Amino acid sequence: MQDLVSSLNQAMGSSGLGDDLRTVHKVKQLMHSYVSQSDDWVQHAVYHEGARYTRNLVDDGNGKYNLLILVWGEGQSSPIHDHAGSHCMMKLLAGELDEQLYSWPQTDNDSSSSSSSCALELRRTAALRTNSVAYMHDKIGLHRIANPSLTTRAVSLHLHSPPYNMCKTFDESTGVAVQSSCTAQKLTTSVATVNQSYSCSTGFAATDLTMSQLQQGTAITSI
Repeated sequence: MQDLVSSLNQAMGSSGLGDDLRTVHKVKQLMHSYVSQSDDWVQHAVYHEGARYTRNLVDDGNGKYNLLILVWGEGQSSPIHDHAGSHCMMKLLAGELDEQLYSWPQTDNDSSSSSSSCALELRRTAALRTNSVAYMHDKIGLHRIANPSLTTRAVSLHLHSPPYNMCKTFDESTGVAVQSSCTAQKLTTSVATVNQSYSCSTGFAATDLTMSQLQQGTAITSI
């Protein structure tokens, strides 16, 4: 995992992904080339029992991107959401996930308004399997990610450039959007004592967490 982080830092330099499609392609290839090994990422894959999913900060990059690991509960999914103008790449590390791609609401295709009165159009559904990579940007549309398994959690690696802490989530039947927090937690204690097989009891958090907070499951609402 550290080799991947170093390669990403080198590829994006001080500019992040920006609008250079060559850089986007190179970064996507780097994500493809990394072969998931649980020993690389298990210390970051903390999970709050009963949560839909948790967002764990792996690396804050060079300030132009961040790298997160998400752990998805059995049968859980994200809301339909945008990416606040950011590039998003997602690599599946374990389990399986489904991606549902939606068009922007018909009365809101410039993504600048939160009002709409039309159901969202589902354009396609794609099944993601271990080591597959998906790319998403607001220019493509909106999406929802779901863990179809009722018995197994899933773990995914996400790169966002530039980083963001707020996005819009959408009601599928009306297209109405609301602002939502999408912050990630960063552990400050020994990962060896915090996590075993990505099943420790921790929560969403916008700031660094102490060991006592982890044990208590301190959390904030997040998408």
